[in-house]
Amino acid sequence: MVSPFLPDAEKVAAIREAMPATTAGIYLNAGTAGPMSRETVAAMREIEDWELRVGRADPEGYLAFAERLEECRGVLAATLSADPDGVGLTHGTTEAMNHAVFGLDWRPGDRIVTTDAEHPGLAGPIWSVRARMGVEVDVVEVGLGIDAEGLIDGVRAAMTARTRMIALSHVLWTTGAVLPIEAIGEVAERHGAWFVVDAAQSVGAIAVDAVQTRADIIGFAGHKWLSGPIGTGGIWASLRARAEVVQSWAGFPSFATMELPNSGTPWTTGRRFELTDVHRPSIVGLARAVGWLQMYVGLPWAFERAARLARGTAERLAGIDGVIVLTPIDRMATLVTFRVRGWRCEELRIALARQVFAITRTIDALDAVRLSIGYFNTDAELDRLVAAVAEVAAHTPTTLPRRPELVVLAADQA
Repeated sequence: MVSPFLPDAEKVAAIREAMPATTAGIYLNAGTAGPMSRETVAAMREIEDWELRVGRADPEGYLAFAERLEECRGVLAATLSADPDGVGLTHGTTEAMNHAVFGLDWRPGDRIVTTDAEHPGLAGPIWSVRARMGVEVDVVEVGLGIDAEGLIDGVRAAMTARTRMIALSHVLWTTGAVLPIEAIGEVAERHGAWFVVDAAQSVGAIAVDAVQTRADIIGFAGHKWLSGPIGTGGIWASLRARAEVVQSWAGFPSFATMELPNSGTPWTTGRRFELTDVHRPSIVGLARAVGWLQMYVGLPWAFERAARLARGTAERLAGIDGVIVLTPIDRMATLVTFRVRGWRCEELRIALARQVFAITRTIDALDAVRLSIGYFNTDAELDRLVAAVAEVAAHTPTTLPRRPELVVLAADQA
């Protein structure tokens, strides 16, 4: 059983036994979807079994589930060092970003400041509000995220009297660079602009204090670094956002009292951003996943270990001839993005999968491979990964000795 007080070696072994997917290969893609624990899946199956046997329509069951919703909001708030009243449940980061971007009373000629490296989960809503409402978008070059001071200066230079929002990532999904969001939040405050943060690659990976970010709205995913089910996530709203944002989408969960269409009173908490019914097993699973991380794994331990492993891996990769690490090592989180000379990113991804069964992803715009390094990874795994990269870098795609691909057989095929 996982315990926060186990010696590190025993604790990591217990975590990996509790997260079987971490032993199916070298799991290096939590930035897309993290490995789930047995605890999470068991909690989901329990409520699925209840729904199968009893159904989903009984009023008592609905009221009981309301308590599970509160539990989920509470554990998410604790992850953000925040008041639970600020948290609402979403179906992912993208939903939260749409709430944020469409939440203002936009007028033609109003402006949004963002960067050139945003994920479509944020860039998409910005594009849409520009197309529909005549909002102008000022794009600041952030590139790989290496020059923090240059980004701050670029944001300052982009601000005008019509700038009403700054919207960007906490951690770039491309290179894993940690952006100086507190300093940029100060710029937003001085201009009276709203500040929106996409925290898909930070919440659950590194420590995040919602109030210290100076953000008005933070959106994050449940299925990445928090290891919850896909289709879950959260939104944190500041006191100003809870009071002033008028969401473009609303439904039954958004209202404390409702006599629509004539009148209704939205929640004055993060619940005002909750739109519609949720998949009950997924919400229970997310609450269990985050609670397990907090109580059994320990978030400070997980953050420290993942950061140390990621930085060490980046430094070792940077020392290999022919490897170009794109992640700024002095301002990184848990993502490591790199290229190998002479290799296209998809060739490189496939080669690493064949060499050491590494589960990674490509960043096509950078022609690079991205590693997502978690507290559940081991030094031995990362040693094998680094050695495989060194072997690949010493060859071309045509000269690298081919190894057989891993074939996974279903139970009835074994």
